[in-house]
Amino acid sequence: MKTHLRSNQNQKGITLIELLIAMVISGILVAAIYRLFVTQSRAYVIQDQVVEVQQSIRSAMQILLRDLRMAGYDGNNTPSTSLTAIFPGNNPPAVSSAAVRIEYRINGQLNTKVFLRNPGTAQLIEDFYVDGVQQPGYPVVLLENVNDLAFTYGVDGLHGFDGTQDGVMDDQNGDGIINDNDWVSGGAVTGGNLHVVAVRVSLTASPAPDNPDVQTMVHPRTLVSAITLRNLSLLRVN
Repeated sequence: MKTHLRSNQNQKGITLIELLIAMVISGILVAAIYRLFVTQSRAYVIQDQVVEVQQSIRSAMQILLRDLRMAGYDGNNTPSTSLTAIFPGNNPPAVSSAAVRIEYRINGQLNTKVFLRNPGTAQLIEDFYVDGVQQPGYPVVLLENVNDLAFTYGVDGLHGFDGTQDGVMDDQNGDGIINDNDWVSGGAVTGGNLHVVAVRVSLTASPAPDNPDVQTMVHPRTLVSAITLRNLSLLRVN
C-alpha cells in the first residue's frame, strides 16, 4: 500500500516588500489619525476659551448692571430728592473716562460703587465705599484682558434737548425714535443740568494671552447692555 504525501511547496508567506508596504500604509493612517486628534484638541481648547470669555463678560456685566439699577435708591425715601446718583469721572478715586460712579443709600448709609477699566493692566475694577470709607477687600478685579469699557447715557431734558423733565429719555435728533444717535458720551453729561435716566454699557474682552492659537483665531468678544435707571426716572440730579 502506497502513501501519497501532499507537497506544501505552493503555500507562500509574506514577502519583505509586502511587509514594508503594509508598514508604510499603517504609518500614514496613524499620522492622519494623530493629526486629526491634534486638530480636534486645538479646536476644543479654542472653543473652551471662547465660552469662558463670553461667560466672564456676562458675569461682570451682571454685576455692573445690578449696581447701576441701584443708582438713586434711598431706603428711607425713594426716590431720593437730594442724592447725586450717577456721573462719569471724578472721585473717589480719580478714574478715566471709561468709568462710572454710582451712589445709593441703604439704612441711611451712602454706598458708592466705582467701576473702571485700568488701562495699565487691562482689568475691569470694582471699588466700594460706605460713607466715604473704602471697604475691606476692595478694589477687586471683575474681569481680565479687557480691551474696552464704554458708558453712554440716556438723558432727559439735558441742555435743552427737548426742554422737558418728564423722566423719559430724550430723542435728541428729533427723528421720532430712540436709537444709537440718542445716547451721549460721559463728557456731555458731566456739567450743567444733569438728569441721567438710562445707561448703556459696552464691554469688550479677549481670551488670556498664554495660548497663541487662541490669540490668532479668536476675536475679542463684546457685550452691550442698556438699562433704565428706575430710581432716577423721577429724580432731578444737579
